[in-house]
Amino acid sequence: MENENEGWIYDVFVNFRGEDTGRNFTDHLCAALDQKGIIAFRYDQALERGKPVSSEVFKSIGESRFSIVVFSKNYAASARCLDELVEILRCMKSTGQIVFPVFYDVDPSDVRKQRGEYFEKAFRKHEEDFMDKVESWRGALRDAASLSGWDLYNKHEAKVIQEIVKEISNQLSQKLSSVPEDLFGIDSRVEEMNLCLDMGVNDVRIIGIYGEKGIGKTTIAQVVYDRVSGQFNGSSFLANIKEVYEKQGLVPLQEQLISEILMDKSIKIWNVHRGVNAIRNRLRYKKVLLVLDGVDRLEQLEALAGSRDWFGAGSRIIVTTRDENLLNRYRVDRIYRAQALNHEEALRLFCWKAFKQGHPPEEQYVELCELVLDHARGLPSALEALGSFLFGRSLVEWRSAVNRLAQVPCTWNYLK
Repeated sequence: MENENEGWIYDVFVNFRGEDTGRNFTDHLCAALDQKGIIAFRYDQALERGKPVSSEVFKSIGESRFSIVVFSKNYAASARCLDELVEILRCMKSTGQIVFPVFYDVDPSDVRKQRGEYFEKAFRKHEEDFMDKVESWRGALRDAASLSGWDLYNKHEAKVIQEIVKEISNQLSQKLSSVPEDLFGIDSRVEEMNLCLDMGVNDVRIIGIYGEKGIGKTTIAQVVYDRVSGQFNGSSFLANIKEVYEKQGLVPLQEQLISEILMDKSIKIWNVHRGVNAIRNRLRYKKVLLVLDGVDRLEQLEALAGSRDWFGAGSRIIVTTRDENLLNRYRVDRIYRAQALNHEEALRLFCWKAFKQGHPPEEQYVELCELVLDHARGLPSALEALGSFLFGRSLVEWRSAVNRLAQVPCTWNYLK
């Protein structure tokens, strides 16, 4: 997953005892995280006994959004694991890092209380060699084992790994989907889209977003995609389908769709017919989120998502288009009609682009702003274009530009 500029380099730091889980559970977990596009730091040199934790590893802990701590029978015998754990909890308290414990073949209460053969033996040795660290190690074990996580007792490893990856993915989606401050009015529109998606229902649902050019269909779809994609086994956002189709045809779109969902860039599709078969056969049991943006022909939909049974239960397909009739022919479940911004939203967006603040800076700009808003008719793309054009210009230039706008009969023509 792509990291924002918040000092994060890794999505997850994985703390584990290499000899216990490095070649089984933890290896499978890291592979599953990688398959989902989640960047994990795994200290592979952990198999080297007695190797102290380097400053680079400590640095990596602080550069991670999450930490997963895999407790196992011999975990406490590793001074390296315990040193890392202390640093992980320090980051949890100082930076808000989220920590998930996983109990692999060990009872959570034994970890909390450091009891049982393995823990007692480990700490007898530590009290001889690391007396100055024992207290902090015990406290870290107690605190970490009290956190909410996963206990593998009597459970299938594969299922628990799926649960862990899903939880990390969901939380990352929420953290990475912060809405830019100039997307005014987006929250109410996304909420309406969420009602259309009805995520609690386990059927395959197709939602159409319809509206005129520049009204924000793609923006709505993108924000929804960013916020909910973590709830699916795979996801793909195919942007500007009309343009890609006209220049390259359908095969590149089919390749992108299946490659993004399966996280496999090596997939090669030779023709549209084979692409249809590949999508249908390889995705029919996967819960996917698919956005088909800027569709203008039925054949595009038929080649990319021709039938609901191409995808697994719980899948959602979002189609954005200017052609409402196309959505009806495609037999979507719901149509969301994108609405223009209201006056308050339009004024804030325009002023943000024109003045870098949410309102006119001086009284003499108020009337000019109102004239621009009348011309733009609440279309976000028009407001953005006009605001960006007028940014930094003098009052004389503003008046000249607004007068010229009066000669343009329609925002639609202006945008073209």
